[in-house]
Amino acid sequence: MLLWIALAVAVVALLTLAVLVHGVVGGLGRLRRELDAGARELRPVLEQVQSTVAAAERTKAHRAARTNDR
Repeated sequence: MLLWIALAVAVVALLTLAVLVHGVVGGLGRLRRELDAGARELRPVLEQVQSTVAAAERTKAHRAARTNDR
């Protein structure tokens, strides 16, 4: 009788662990998809920021060159 109870407890524990692992793996998959989507959405913004920084550096260099010419 005790063997059956121990077996039932072991089965319930394994099922519980399986459900938890399934939830964690599913959550990691959803997180990966969200991160990929965020990267796709932010890529144009990053490119715009980089081009703005480059333009600001060119303007700064141009102004510095004009100041040195005077």
